Amino acid sequence: MNPLKRPAMEEENETLLSAKLQRTEDRPQPSAEDVRDTVSEESDDGYDSGELEASALEIEGLYLDTVNRTSLDFDFEQLCSVSLSNNNVYACLVCGKYYQGRGKQTHAYFHSINEGHHVFINLRTLEVYVLPDNHKVDDKSLNDIKAAVRPTYSAEQVARLDSVSEDAYDLSGKRYIPGLVGLNRIKCSDYMNVVIQALAHVPPIRNALLLLPDLECKPPLVQRMASLVRKMWHPKLFKSHISPHELQQEIVNRSKRRFKLDSSGDAFELLTWLLNTLHMDLGGSRKSDSSVVYKAFRGELNVTTQQLQDTRVRAREDDPIEMDSAKPIVRSKVPFLTLSLELPPRPLFADGDDKGEVVIPQVALVSLLQRFNGSTVIEWQGQAKQYQLLKLPQFIICHIKRFTSTDLAAEKNPTVVNYAIHDVPFGSLLPKDALATRPHGASTYNLIANICHDGRPAGNKAPTELGKPATAALAATTAVTYTSDETTSAMGQYVVYLHHASNDKWYMLRDLQVSPVMPQMIFLSDSYVQIWQRND
Repeated sequence: MNPLKRPAMEEENETLLSAKLQRTEDRPQPSAEDVRDTVSEESDDGYDSGELEASALEIEGLYLDTVNRTSLDFDFEQLCSVSLSNNNVYACLVCGKYYQGRGKQTHAYFHSINEGHHVFINLRTLEVYVLPDNHKVDDKSLNDIKAAVRPTYSAEQVARLDSVSEDAYDLSGKRYIPGLVGLNRIKCSDYMNVVIQALAHVPPIRNALLLLPDLECKPPLVQRMASLVRKMWHPKLFKSHISPHELQQEIVNRSKRRFKLDSSGDAFELLTWLLNTLHMDLGGSRKSDSSVVYKAFRGELNVTTQQLQDTRVRAREDDPIEMDSAKPIVRSKVPFLTLSLELPPRPLFADGDDKGEVVIPQVALVSLLQRFNGSTVIEWQGQAKQYQLLKLPQFIICHIKRFTSTDLAAEKNPTVVNYAIHDVPFGSLLPKDALATRPHGASTYNLIANICHDGRPAGNKAPTELGKPATAALAATTAVTYTSDETTSAMGQYVVYLHHASNDKWYMLRDLQVSPVMPQMIFLSDSYVQIWQRND
């Protein structure tokens, strides 16, 4: 064989290689802009359609057995774990991590190759793909995952929430009740958790958020609130607790850090801010029926004001204030979302019984409500005022003012408020002419949510007296000052008691803890905010 003559096989291979290289050179090369656009939804495939059609039948269901539902958590902010971008984010259904895009130049594509995780779901469109083949999967076995990402409800399902009680089970077999799920506590977010839980059990607010159309077009706060409430009432959760991180982070940003996660806040202040912000985001105006918030909580009262120097002269300082009709009086109608109730002052000395035991002062809720009967005159910032309820909303929010603070001290009034949980006669505060026109039974209210505060005021240390720790009983009945520099373990905590209408039972929710309680146990904590529902 002539060594200078090349074999025919080698010449044929070289010819084929040259032709292939020539076709590659003739093909237009992608620009840097094209590569960058592979992250977007429209151009992130990067695959030949013929190749996809040829391999479709082979890939269908090939990797679905690798989906690990126990590692999935869709509660946190939808950001790529590499680029921290929220554009076109996919969740790996094997490890649960978030990655951006699915094209050949994206983080999800590289993750599928490097880690061998091939099934991804788009968190916006809920479409499932197998990577790196970029094959779209339509399999009914993945519907539970899509529902976990974005639960949906029909009008019939929502109508049954308060009438049918059904137990549900998570992936681990733990039983829970839809609507009564624990919320993760992030640092000092207990005051946020109780407000979220309470609003999620107000039927008009809950139903509006569950059935809100075009959610992706709403403001971020409405989107986060609706998504969280939908997960709380979902009967097929992967775990029996939820992390409200997305909503709480939006509250921090939207309020310009007025409410924070790293320091405890006031639950009532958050509630009023959240109601007003939701009202505006839902397109509300000054009209009473412009949003579901105003329809549920807005009432009206008449305020009569007179300057304190124009009131009648009192014989003694302890005598009640009386307005002088001969002097100028200003009357105005004012809408309200909440009613604030003043507790009697804390006694200066710790009175006890014959056995030396400390007696905690008590007051009836009906007595506190008398400031709105139109005849009680109170002093407020140099003025004498009378409040007369004119219109009662479907739901009444009562704020029991317990906390007072100054630059040097913070105090909590431990007075026990006694009340019935059924048929409280709020309607008796209305004028006689308005009361006569109301239907039978519509003037009484039932308690559905009770936000309580246990322990000391937020941001304060344990009470001290003459440099020594005070006992719990002494701290509850004496005027005690607090110093700053609080540690988390010594702070008070918010809890909420909720009435579940479907089974007519009460539950105590303390962050992740959810436990049934007897109605008599509700009075053991210091009530701070109460929500009452009218008996229609």
